[in-house]
Amino acid sequence: MTRIDKRFVELKRQGRAGLVTFITAGDPDYATSLALLRGLPAAGADIIELGMPFSDPMADGPAIQASSQRALKAGQTMRKTLAMVKAFREKDDATPIVLMGYYNPIYVYPVDGFLKDAVAAGVDGLIVVDVPPEEDVELCLPSLKAGLNFIRLATPTTDARRLPQVLANTSGFVYYVSIAGITGTVAPDLADVRAHVGRIKTKTSLPIAVGFGVKAPEQVRAIAEYAQGVVVGSALVSAIARSLDAEGKATRATVTGVLGLVGQLAGGLRQPAAAAAS
Repeated sequence: MTRIDKRFVELKRQGRAGLVTFITAGDPDYATSLALLRGLPAAGADIIELGMPFSDPMADGPAIQASSQRALKAGQTMRKTLAMVKAFREKDDATPIVLMGYYNPIYVYPVDGFLKDAVAAGVDGLIVVDVPPEEDVELCLPSLKAGLNFIRLATPTTDARRLPQVLANTSGFVYYVSIAGITGTVAPDLADVRAHVGRIKTKTSLPIAVGFGVKAPEQVRAIAEYAQGVVVGSALVSAIARSLDAEGKATRATVTGVLGLVGQLAGGLRQPAAAAAS
């Protein structure tokens, strides 16, 4: 079992959904980003998605696009991102880390070297939004062979004919995108999300985590009633942006403010929720 598998087994034992948090590696600088990464588990994150900075993050809204730009400006690279994971693993060998982003930085690494280094660093899974199931031989299958979970996105437009292809080589969990659009721009229709998650559950035994547009504790609690995980990203990178000084540098409020927000979001999930474990 991977760390991701083990974490969802533990969450089911606790009778609750997990909080999946997203930050961009190197935002706003390497040291601050590493401090955030190390602080997330104690603040309440059950699984961490670590964004791989990219110059053209087409599925992301303004908040995450800006976080990528800040990270790249500060000198973040893929090798530094893997170094962050390795540094995190020096003190935490249990919390799953999923690298999320786009194929180009992996392709130019290149793929074989990236997978080897990612496993060595302690990465558990990948979410690569621009590699479709038709190209599984390119990255998905090599990732699975290397021992990494490969997590697919299902969306409101993933119909009954398309869903089996999405699920075919997915492992770890299924990421359900709660809106038809880019990250962090509109709030999800929770009734619609519930219906789609219910439909996907009839086709897979994998846990389902819901993200895109989730910002508030009440949204987290509502989604936790029917999903095994709730993903929050734009709200956290927006909190980072608000904490920066006039020159875009981290302040004393950056780490404490973001981790405090994670604690608020996680609070509603710490009470047993039978539906989330079903």
